[in-house]
Amino acid sequence: MAESFRDVIAWQKAMDLVTLIYTITDDFPRKEMYGLTRQVRDAALSVPSNIAEGKGRQTKRDYVQFLFRARGSLYEVQTQLEAAKRLKFLDAARFEVTDSLAMETGRVLNGLIRSVQRQIASP
Repeated sequence: MAESFRDVIAWQKAMDLVTLIYTITDDFPRKEMYGLTRQVRDAALSVPSNIAEGKGRQTKRDYVQFLFRARGSLYEVQTQLEAAKRLKFLDAARFEVTDSLAMETGRVLNGLIRSVQRQIASP
């Protein structure tokens, strides 16, 4: 675990997602500033934050627990994006781009989880 959290591809993808989420939520209705806008931004920021925090922990078991938290936050983001689309805060094209990046982030994160779990299982 010598590399920096910034070198972790899942963290990089998650940061790309945070940037995109902040950009698209700028266009959400002002009345949602403390509602869905805040919720999706917080959940998005939680993904790379948990990856980074886990990377700084002492054991791989701790690391994988934080990766699971990151995955949970990513699922929150996807759910909130779906709600934004259904509420017509987000058009179909922007939803597709954002959801696609969220799914890609999830695939990379799941691969990282499997990799760390294999490292834990092998002495």
